[in-house]
Amino acid sequence: MSRIGNNPISVPEDVTVDVAEDVITVKGTLGELQQDFSGVRIKVDNGIITIERVSESKDHKSRHGLYRALINNMIIGVSKGWTKELELVGVGYRAKAQGQKLDLTVGFSHNIVMDLAQEIKVETITEKGQNPIIKLTSFDKQLVGQVAAKIRSFRKPEPYKGKGIKYVGEHIRRKAGKSA
Repeated sequence: MSRIGNNPISVPEDVTVDVAEDVITVKGTLGELQQDFSGVRIKVDNGIITIERVSESKDHKSRHGLYRALINNMIIGVSKGWTKELELVGVGYRAKAQGQKLDLTVGFSHNIVMDLAQEIKVETITEKGQNPIIKLTSFDKQLVGQVAAKIRSFRKPEPYKGKGIKYVGEHIRRKAGKSA
């Protein structure tokens, strides 16, 4: 029994949900998202979405909770949006946002310039005495997570000094260095 899949989803007033044959479309104030689905039935009644399995096969059971979570994330995204924050830890590490380009200085001989998708809004926060922070905002949770992971992959945090690009609030397990 899927505990997540059985939970109904309440739809805010400013969000519209359209279910075609095997595509669900969610429109809100921030944007529009679509998701293909199979193996489940989606019903929309009076602002409440319920999801039912077509059969009790293992494949359909696994998709039941998956599609419920994806639809819930879509609804939250088009109404409130998703945000990820990355922190640059290291001497001389800097970030600048110029429109849809992100310019990173993270200890290489050259800067890394990354073009971002139009759906993502990027903001860099630099305060004296604090580590620079990159703030990514969008209505698509999957896209925000993918871009944040790509930025983090340029310089993952290392366990000895803790230098690198990390998520805000992420704990880096530190290792002891060489013993003299």
